[in-house]
Amino acid sequence: MSLITTPNLRDPDAAYAALLATHKGLSEAEAHALNARLVLILMNHLGDGPEFAEALKLAREAAAA
Repeated sequence: MSLITTPNLRDPDAAYAALLATHKGLSEAEAHALNARLVLILMNHLGDGPEFAEALKLAREAAAA
């Protein structure tokens, strides 16, 4: 199974607004910690199979672009 890399949010603007709202009032360090916790929660949901390896690869490639 491959990761879904095409748009897959019913309301991407609302999802982004919710993400921003979650960070509201946090210091930079607190926001980084929140992001780390969010990544760990989503990693746990995804599991450690081939999809996880693919997600790491896609994220790294996006950082290099």
